[in-house]
Amino acid sequence: MRIILIGVLAVSLLFLLYVVFSRKLGLAWLTRMGLHIVLAALGIYIVNFSGLLSEAYIPLNPITISTALVLGLPGVALLLGLKLTMI
Repeated sequence: MRIILIGVLAVSLLFLLYVVFSRKLGLAWLTRMGLHIVLAALGIYIVNFSGLLSEAYIPLNPITISTALVLGLPGVALLLGLKLTMI
């Protein structure tokens, strides 16, 4: 079973590399993704340490960063709203 899973992973990696290099995507998408991750973390950091809402603290973990990454600043507002309603 483990060999089958490793085989599927290897084949999918080869297909992914083929798509990336055949479409001439380059590495610009990595730069944009890195920028979005930094901006998401910065948005959460500003909410945590701005002092406007002292009872709201959003932890910096992969789940909250990915939520803010996918949804942008409205994702930070969503996390803040969830934190305030769940208290």
